[in-house]
Amino acid sequence: MELHGSVGPAKTSVTDVAKRAGVSRMTVYNHFPTDVDLYMACSTRWATENPFPDPGKWPAVDDPSERLRTALLELYGWYRLNQEMLSRVFRDIAAVPALATVMGQLWSPYAEAMVAALSDGWPAGGAWDDPQAVLHLLVDFHTWNVLTSHGLDDDEAAELASRLATGAGSA
Repeated sequence: MELHGSVGPAKTSVTDVAKRAGVSRMTVYNHFPTDVDLYMACSTRWATENPFPDPGKWPAVDDPSERLRTALLELYGWYRLNQEMLSRVFRDIAAVPALATVMGQLWSPYAEAMVAALSDGWPAGGAWDDPQAVLHLLVDFHTWNVLTSHGLDDDEAAELASRLATGAGSA
């Protein structure tokens, strides 16, 4: 897990994992017979230690625009806290098929839960004819990364994303 956060999954070998754990490569393979098993164990442990924001509480905010802003403030703050690991994992997905499998099993359902929690109550029309696409864009780690790499702090990024979404419905 520490190696994935420091150098990334694509640059972490089983030999590196074994050395870090003080065991043989065979011991690593005995515990994690496939790369998917190893990535799932690492990802599950990491997610337990760094719990995702809870989208289940977001629907309590009645106004869709305020609900989105509230959710993005929480989510973008979580991205900031976990930026090192997330940037390396998302960077390496295309290069590591087993990682893509694990992220499909762990991250994709979470992204869907976020979008589901935020999608109720948006007016039809404009970009909101496809609210799923707009919301997926706004909760995406890469969107946060682009906004904050251009000098916005997390609060400013969440505010801008919320305003963009509000304007999208009237486009």
